[in-house]
Amino acid sequence: MPTEPYIQPKHTPNEAPILCIVGPTGAGKTHLAMSLAEYAKSIGLSIELISMDSALVYRGLDIGSAKPTKAEQAAVIHHLIDIIEPTEVYSAARFAKDAKRLCTEIRERGNIPVVVGGTMLYWRAWAYGLSSLPPANPEIRASLDEKGKLIGWPAMHDKLAKIDPETAARLKPNDSQRVQRALEVFEITGKPMSALLADSPSEDGREDSTIPPWINLVSLEPSDRKRLHLNLEKRFDEMLSAGFIDEVKTLRANTGLHADLPAIRSVGYRQAWEFLNGQIDADQMRYKALAATRQLGKRQLTWLRAIEGRKTFDPFNPEELKAALNYCKENFSR
Repeated sequence: MPTEPYIQPKHTPNEAPILCIVGPTGAGKTHLAMSLAEYAKSIGLSIELISMDSALVYRGLDIGSAKPTKAEQAAVIHHLIDIIEPTEVYSAARFAKDAKRLCTEIRERGNIPVVVGGTMLYWRAWAYGLSSLPPANPEIRASLDEKGKLIGWPAMHDKLAKIDPETAARLKPNDSQRVQRALEVFEITGKPMSALLADSPSEDGREDSTIPPWINLVSLEPSDRKRLHLNLEKRFDEMLSAGFIDEVKTLRANTGLHADLPAIRSVGYRQAWEFLNGQIDADQMRYKALAATRQLGKRQLTWLRAIEGRKTFDPFNPEELKAALNYCKENFSR
């Protein structure tokens, strides 16, 4: 559905910056946010959490997305969780609009908004805005989908390289979503995406790296990568024990779902889908899911380290984790 371009909010001097807790997957963002909410409650204030996570928006993606538990959601108001079906698509631009609206509404009812998550494309859209690329065109997108299935996405990537070599050079041949978007933009406008993005903050990440004055960014960045990987491995095995494969089996019963949808491309779900398709065995599924999770964490850290002015804390250092909570206590406000 076409949407209006997102406009970056302007900071009002008498408003305190909005606290935003970020970090790679498995860094303990939810735990820190819940601890802060508990503290706020103890002093008579109410925090409402706004999820900045591309998997948590989908209903039915619970175990594999490490969605906050029912108890956690009952203890603290959570937003942007379970808001759409996995057959639908939720964009960064929509998140930016929803987050901006929710921050305003939460403050208007006397509560405190805190944004929590690690989907850095959502962060970029919310913090910096997006360029005015044309909205999606369902007919063109469907046509490109058909061609992609017929000749394969590497061949579609080759087509993109001929009309927009700059964009093609930064995309992987099998990145169907982004290759499709770049081809779609060219078909709609007659211009390469790289040319349209050249002079403005945009979907390709060329935004100002300085944090806007209306956001206070707290970043949990583990120093011990090996320990993080072991934690992620343990978490995935716990997901398997909790019934993750059965969860994906239930999703597969929905005939509207397929492997090219963003929900099913989520880390873990893509690999479980391949396993249930008989494309890989259980050991390969686990190996590929863990590798994809590690790669996601690496990308998130790369994003974060490019942002100037963030407050960083090592969640694996007890003193720093305590300092992170104290900093949040001192810096959350209406």
